[in-house]
Amino acid sequence: MVRRVVVALLAPVAWTPPGIDPTGWRTALAEDVVDLLATLSEVETAVAVTPADRRLAEAVVWPGTAIHEVPEPTVNAALAALTGYDQAAVVAADAPDLPGLTLGKLLRPLTSRPVAVAPVDGDGPGLLGVAARLPVPAWLPVLDLDTAAPADLRRAAPAPGDVAVTPAWRRLRGPADLAALDPAVEGWETTRALLSAPY
Repeated sequence: MVRRVVVALLAPVAWTPPGIDPTGWRTALAEDVVDLLATLSEVETAVAVTPADRRLAEAVVWPGTAIHEVPEPTVNAALAALTGYDQAAVVAADAPDLPGLTLGKLLRPLTSRPVAVAPVDGDGPGLLGVAARLPVPAWLPVLDLDTAAPADLRRAAPAPGDVAVTPAWRRLRGPADLAALDPAVEGWETTRALLSAPY
């Protein structure tokens, strides 16, 4: 039986909608992503945070969810903190309306390839998440979800085909991303409530 884990990387967020408290915004995003992970089947879930953000993690996790403290909020640090798993995915914590199916598609290529990557939908750099077989391939470059691109991984890999690129999804990093949220889609309750609250 393959043991898999999906880790929400609770890194600082780069943008907050006007009129909303940045701490409250970051907490709402993280809570919705963690809630989504808790609904996934056949995977374990965890969060990764720097020691300074331990309190944030404790505020949003479900009972029994592992909290991994990492020296820096990078994919590599989160993957290095894991033991006992065959496959792992690290996802950004600013995609509150992320469909579980998108995460499933991120993990699926690991049956035949060592690494898979989901880009961010829209313009600009960044990744939604990275999945890898464990132990992590030695060629995996240092990855920041805010700045990396699929091409960075493909250049580093022994062969470009070693990296599967899976469907993209948006992260909430600016006004255009916020405008793309679909109120008809289930989920993202905490973010939804914060956005609808009177300022």
